[in-house]
Amino acid sequence: MLRTIDLRGRALTPAELLSAVPRATAAREEALATAERLVDDVATRGEGALREQAAQFDGASEHDIRVPREHLDDAVAQLDPAVRAALLEAISRVREASAAQVPPAIVTRLAPGAIVRQRWQPVRRVGLYVPGGKAVYPSSVVMNVVPAQVAGVGEIALASPPQRQFGGRVHPVILAAASLLGIHEVYAMGGAGAIGALAHGVPSIGLAPVDVVTGPGNNFVAAAKRVVGGLVGTDSEAGATEILIVADESADADLVAADLISQAEHDEQASAVLVTTSADLADRVRERLAPRAAQTHHAARVAAALSGTQSAIVLVDDLPTATAFSNAYAPEHLELHLVDPNPDAFVHAGAIFVGADSPVSLGDYLAGSNHVLPTGGQARYAAGLSAATFLRPQQIIEYDRSALAEVRDAIVTLADAEALPAHGEAVLARFAAEQAPQPTDADADVVA
Repeated sequence: MLRTIDLRGRALTPAELLSAVPRATAAREEALATAERLVDDVATRGEGALREQAAQFDGASEHDIRVPREHLDDAVAQLDPAVRAALLEAISRVREASAAQVPPAIVTRLAPGAIVRQRWQPVRRVGLYVPGGKAVYPSSVVMNVVPAQVAGVGEIALASPPQRQFGGRVHPVILAAASLLGIHEVYAMGGAGAIGALAHGVPSIGLAPVDVVTGPGNNFVAAAKRVVGGLVGTDSEAGATEILIVADESADADLVAADLISQAEHDEQASAVLVTTSADLADRVRERLAPRAAQTHHAARVAAALSGTQSAIVLVDDLPTATAFSNAYAPEHLELHLVDPNPDAFVHAGAIFVGADSPVSLGDYLAGSNHVLPTGGQARYAAGLSAATFLRPQQIIEYDRSALAEVRDAIVTLADAEALPAHGEAVLARFAAEQAPQPTDADADVVA
């Protein structure tokens, strides 16, 4: 079910490790071309394109794209009390952890009268995407909305696909989660088209363009963010899910198998990778995968994901090589099942789960961390969703005359060195009166 990549007995360079990483690159390239077409269609034709895409991809038609308030109220009223309690607990934990992500304002006094203030300003309006195709993700409502609220965003619009089984409505549990958080601007639209609609706006349904688009989704949603990047801000491309487990001979093979399957059930494109120094553990995990995968609810989906080119068991000689491979992969989710785990050595990962009692499922729901994380190797340079995603650092510069005078000559020198003399002249102009020749007695006699 899982192919084997055997890297034992080889001294690999970082580039060679990167080339050994299992990725479904063809699927991502196809997704980008499709996403660009769908986004452009929505930008051009607006509501008409959204309705055609809903009929084609979601089997929904004649539905309210802008969700009426009564749908939200009905969803909350009918919400299972146990689900409500779990959502409220998740909201509380994510809110507390997100609050720690807001940097304080800082004032730097470089000299008397020379002040630079750094502040963090929230963006004005955001569009949050919540998937709803092969699964229902009220947890993603929490993970998107709470950091935006903590950051102080004033306007929040949420989009999620219309559901055929609910007459084209957004799934009621997603609506209920939104309502619990006080979000009432909700749209029944999905996939790449929804990302395009949030970025470009659709006046006929009352959707104004947003400043930032965030949220997880499949590869088409992730690719659509790339298409609209530059028009709006986006978070990292949180596409088809990834789990990479680094384990040694001490790991519980049954738990490793369970965790690989837990992410494989998301989507046929999900990536499930085990990196281990133990061939015996690899064999034991493979033995436990088959019966577990066959018995799980989404058995066919799991089998497709585990059999795909993006999934594998990777055999390595030692922990340093396993660490180097993980850092080359830069997984969305990294689990460490090791006798002596050292998370500080794993520098590229969306989120790191340390020890057998910290599964990715914990982070998906109630760890307090955010589960909207970079995929496709973007964890090498991109961060997961947080309050900081919705904040812009701004510097406020305030110098008085004496402080400017102290650096005047250095500014002129650098401006001249860059062949931009008007830069220096703009500073000198502020001291022109001081530099003008003072009248002498002789000048006074001439005037007389």
